[in-house]
Amino acid sequence: MWRRLPGDDWAAFDALPPAVRARAREHAYDPWSVNLLKLWRLFRRQTGSSARAERRLLRYLDQLEVLEREAFSTIHARHHGSPLPGLAAGVGVLRSNQ
Repeated sequence: MWRRLPGDDWAAFDALPPAVRARAREHAYDPWSVNLLKLWRLFRRQTGSSARAERRLLRYLDQLEVLEREAFSTIHARHHGSPLPGLAAGVGVLRSNQ
């Protein structure tokens, strides 16, 4: 469904803005730091603003998480005959309060 770009995950993670790093740590799945850094650079070029690029990337991460959970739920339903319990109950992703 998604393609993981090659590169140094830790160096890419360190190069991201603090808010994006924090959101990536809370993401329900591994958001692939190299992919995030490439998107960050693309959005920054497109928007001409680091702040707008950061907001856009944070929104994109939220959308990506929804798509990933839906894809996982579809596979889960196919194998188990019922929707993913958390999605069926309307529960959001549990996140730490740190």
